[in-house]
Amino acid sequence: MAYPSTKETISLLKEIVSIPSPSGNTNEVITYVEKFLNELNVETKRNRKGGLIASLPGKDENNHRMLTAHVDTLGAIVKEIKPSGRLKIDLIGGFKYNSIEGEYCEIETSSGKKFTGTILMHQTSVHVYKDAGKAERNQENMEIRLDEKVHNAEEVCELGIEVGDFVSFDPRVQTTPAGFIKSRHLDDKASVAILLQLIKQLKADNTELPYTTHFLISNNEEIGYGGNSNITPETVEYLAVDMGAMGDGQSTDEYTVSICVKDASGPYHYELRKRLVQLAEENGIEYKLDIYPFYGSDASAAIRSGHDIVHGLIGPGIDSSHAFERTHEDSIENTAKLLYHYVQSEMII
Repeated sequence: MAYPSTKETISLLKEIVSIPSPSGNTNEVITYVEKFLNELNVETKRNRKGGLIASLPGKDENNHRMLTAHVDTLGAIVKEIKPSGRLKIDLIGGFKYNSIEGEYCEIETSSGKKFTGTILMHQTSVHVYKDAGKAERNQENMEIRLDEKVHNAEEVCELGIEVGDFVSFDPRVQTTPAGFIKSRHLDDKASVAILLQLIKQLKADNTELPYTTHFLISNNEEIGYGGNSNITPETVEYLAVDMGAMGDGQSTDEYTVSICVKDASGPYHYELRKRLVQLAEENGIEYKLDIYPFYGSDASAAIRSGHDIVHGLIGPGIDSSHAFERTHEDSIENTAKLLYHYVQSEMII
């Protein structure tokens, strides 16, 4: 038995987080994933929303599984070009303005031109603004300072920048000698890398799965509807692979696989949760059960859209979600091991 390589997963993760992909502008990263899978001779297709579906045949073609991870990320969009030549933004996804203060960013125009900038408070300079530290971090006070010689809105427009252009954040990905991976967008590109490496391992070993299994790389999860379609009528089990949320009162940590019991949408399927725990215990996989109070997944979106499926949610533990995220190679490894055994296990019904 050969588990997917954690070292290769982390290397792949670093590549994926370095590709800008805020919800609504994900073609580049989807193309990257598509190429990766096509080189493995894996059948893929795009849905109309721009997501990617890969399928591996199984012994049972009448009962299917679907696993999903999302490649779209938090981001922003240009809301207004200010008279000063700076940009107001509107947020994409559920996060707070304070989590992007001081962040380097990239603005992509509709023609494909890219410009860099920094997200700052308008009242940043303590030498000028008495309330620099107290002013509220919100849409009114925060802006992008472009790295271009512009002095007014007209000069910005001449660059080709306009309302509606997408803004992505510099991931600043790093790995440390102690095994940590810190980067923006580990939610959910860590899980995407894990699924891709799982597929690679299954193909390398010529593993015959018990059920036809689909892998959805969704591209609208951060705005609520990434995984709610393209679920085959034969699909029985639907497992979202997404980040485990850490914080006060949480059991999730950066070293184990987090198995979600309940999130804001309600409990996940009890029998599937118990099966995942059983697989973890039988195979010496470190795990934690947890509740994510302010959270929704592709699996909960699928349930809301009316699909008659068994739904579950697992993933690596991510610290400081939707901000300066971090996980550890142990969490990546434990998540990959549980998925490896899950896709080869018998269904619960």
